[in-house]
Amino acid sequence: MSLEEKAKAAAKNIEGKAQEAVGNVTGDPKDKAEGKAKQAESEVRQGLEDVKDNVKKKLD
Repeated sequence: MSLEEKAKAAAKNIEGKAQEAVGNVTGDPKDKAEGKAKQAESEVRQGLEDVKDNVKKKLD
């Protein structure tokens, strides 16, 4: 996983957790849902980068 992509995925995850927490505090279901969606996007990005890393290792 490239360092840049790893950092982007981590930032998206943190952003999602923060937004979900705001939604929990304010009771806003939209914020909670958007926060969870950002966290899911982060997991997908991390998974794709892991696949890329594994393919690269096998090719080397």
